[in-house]
Amino acid sequence: MQDAVIRLAGNSQDGIQSIGGNHLDYAGRKNIRLTYVIMDNFVYGLTKKQTSPTSPQGFRSKTDPTGAIDRPTNPMRKLLSSGATFVARPHASQIKHMMEMYERAISHDGFSVVECLSECVEFYKGAFDAAIPRKGGAFEVIDEQKHDVTDMSVALTLAEGAWPGKFGVYYHKPEPTKNELEKDLIDKARAKTKGMSDVDLLKQTFAAMK
Repeated sequence: MQDAVIRLAGNSQDGIQSIGGNHLDYAGRKNIRLTYVIMDNFVYGLTKKQTSPTSPQGFRSKTDPTGAIDRPTNPMRKLLSSGATFVARPHASQIKHMMEMYERAISHDGFSVVECLSECVEFYKGAFDAAIPRKGGAFEVIDEQKHDVTDMSVALTLAEGAWPGKFGVYYHKPEPTKNELEKDLIDKARAKTKGMSDVDLLKQTFAAMK
């Protein structure tokens, strides 16, 4: 992680809001150089229609045959509070806009997260029709001329918006990355040890313990 040049990328589905939730929190807190895409479809499709953390109340599944009773998580609110320095939200049906969000996330220096609404046509068909114009929905893009993407309070207000919410960049505020900070520590340590190899440093440390 100390390499200031290497950039990591990863993706998952809405399960990252449960089993992998703690990983998102720490990635955000540390602001590592990582772009993460969450393909959110409001259902566990790989396990043949089980309730996911983002499934709405009332959703009937194999794990909730009478309808989900738990409140769904709010991914955008969680990502913002985790400390992610770039947070965006596209819709898989709006390909041009989605690709733009991916490109901006990848170019961001720090922890960037994209929550992409991606319909599971097998187990939750029509889940996101409310945001698809050709199906009578409204795809409302955030106006960055009016929305200050560096203002966390404004971003959190957007995250609390009524369904289906707005799409685009919610938050973008560059901060020092863990990669940069660790590299600085390592460079200073190497300067103190005058370029000694790791093996020689270990030998020196053990010798001092005798």
